[in-house]
Amino acid sequence: MSTLRPFRAVRPRPDMASQVAALPYDVMNSAEARAAVEGKPWSFIRVDKAEVDLPEGTDLYSDAVYQKAAENLAALSSAGVTRRDGKPMFYIYSQTWRGRTQTGVVGCASVDEYLNDTIKKHEKTRADKEEDRVRHVDTCDANTGPIFLTYRDSAAVNTVVDKIAAGDPECDFVSGDVRNRVWPVAEDEDIKAIERAFADIDSLYIADGHHRCASAVRVAKKRREAYPDYDGSEEFNYFLCVCFPAGELEILDYNRVIADTNGLSTDELLARLGESFDVSPAAEPVRPPEQHTFGMYIDSRWYLLRAKEGTFDPGDPVSRLDVSILQNNAISPIFGISDPRTDKRIDFVGGIRGLDELVRRADGDMKVAFSMYPTTLDDLMSIADAGLTMPPKSTWFEPKLLSGLFIHPLS
Repeated sequence: MSTLRPFRAVRPRPDMASQVAALPYDVMNSAEARAAVEGKPWSFIRVDKAEVDLPEGTDLYSDAVYQKAAENLAALSSAGVTRRDGKPMFYIYSQTWRGRTQTGVVGCASVDEYLNDTIKKHEKTRADKEEDRVRHVDTCDANTGPIFLTYRDSAAVNTVVDKIAAGDPECDFVSGDVRNRVWPVAEDEDIKAIERAFADIDSLYIADGHHRCASAVRVAKKRREAYPDYDGSEEFNYFLCVCFPAGELEILDYNRVIADTNGLSTDELLARLGESFDVSPAAEPVRPPEQHTFGMYIDSRWYLLRAKEGTFDPGDPVSRLDVSILQNNAISPIFGISDPRTDKRIDFVGGIRGLDELVRRADGDMKVAFSMYPTTLDDLMSIADAGLTMPPKSTWFEPKLLSGLFIHPLS
């Protein structure tokens, strides 16, 4: 069973939601964040990336940044921009992007279910990125950004969600090219129905936000140590999330660009690739047509690569991933990049940026670009169910969940 708990959210007033809501902290650097908050005094970026309100050059991990984040969060409340709901509730959060809508339930998931793997993971996390969010959450005394969870579709959840979403949303605004709508779930009958429906769901899966989730759990452990008489009902035993049915989600491609050919000429590179792939020139940019196919751009030309039989184990959920096939048969043995997490010669480009961005990078600061076929939700769930992890940068979800619409105080 899975636990999803209602909570008393701190939220912007409906008329201020569009001025507060912002993209998550990890999709922009400091310079982009500074530009994004110009003329936007209430942007939640000022909480999630508080260095924007400190002098340029400030150490991003200094105490001053985390303290400023807490100050900015408190300022939203003291100015009446945000307010805390009077009772624990769920919320329905819908996003429409490029003709597709995903509608999730906002609530709090259980730290213990993360620890016992009822909430399943598919990525490893980096200690430095975890530590940053641990300090942020602990200093702000709140989960400020929701974790993106998914689950196998449930008719019982759909029934309640459809009922609530049939009414008028409390707020309805467009951010970028995404329409965002929110409905509070205030009726006790509906709240209980959502709790019961999730109790019948075997597992929740982290789709996006592994670092935020691991950090929330670390803060909970820290507070359990500080309060050894805790009984499990405290807010710090739960973390903010939005749960979406898998059938409504779409994973975009997560492409690769590489700085050099590891000393090989283009002809030598093509010959080496031909040992593991069928390689053919392409007259147009290559968006891979199916699994186990890849596009490659080098020297102003595109090629279609198709993995040969025997180059991967089709029975292994990790080995058969396209990101694994490319890593194991090209990026590591040919380009000499054995650890894509740390090697500066490789970079990753989300599919949202399109093939033109791959061309721009390969013609500019890089040398070679690979376009990928998207990983599937079935792949993600199979790997998580097996207790395995995906290679880095395997999935790219769009649209991104906005921060600032729901805040979960820990005290």
